[in-house]
Amino acid sequence: MALSEDTPASLTGWAGVFTLPNLISFARLACIPWFVWLLFGAGSRMQAALLLAVLGATDWVDGWIARRFEMISDVGKVLDPTADRLLLVVALIGMIVDGSVPTWFAMAVLTREMLVGLAAIILALLGAVRIEVTWWGKTGTFALLIAVPSFLAGESTGFAHHWFAVGGWVFGLPGLLIAWWAAYGYVPLALSALRDGRAARKASAIPDNTV
Repeated sequence: MALSEDTPASLTGWAGVFTLPNLISFARLACIPWFVWLLFGAGSRMQAALLLAVLGATDWVDGWIARRFEMISDVGKVLDPTADRLLLVVALIGMIVDGSVPTWFAMAVLTREMLVGLAAIILALLGAVRIEVTWWGKTGTFALLIAVPSFLAGESTGFAHHWFAVGGWVFGLPGLLIAWWAAYGYVPLALSALRDGRAARKASAIPDNTV
């Protein structure tokens, strides 16, 4: 996809690694063990839910910073969705074990995340060009990152836990539908990425006979 004059180019090399948005994504990954400890070690669903909510909110924060201050990077385009996916997968598996999320809902989200992740690996192995995360994909993930901690807080004994349980469904069902719709939308993008990857390899294999 061609960049418009208003679209900043992605940072590459080391300049695209140590950016503030990427550091936030790294911090999000580093906090995943803390979430697991709060849920199982400390036995506090509410504290685990609050941490999960904060980590989910940073998904919006790092994206805003990257766009606002022109810190979009190739590393960030991979790191950010990877952090989101790992956060959701670990949280949902932990909550299934803890019994704080409907199993069918968690399995529907996990199945979608595993299929998209597996497809990304296969496409990379086949030499496809990288696919940008779509608006629908980000919207579905963001809704789920609100729903999952809401489900967890709803199963706690904390303040207004009944309302959190309601919020889990309010954000969870639309988020799940949007996430699956986004996954379906990646199919034509994947086919196009495969064609572009093959075309690029063929072009690089043609010897340059110009003098």
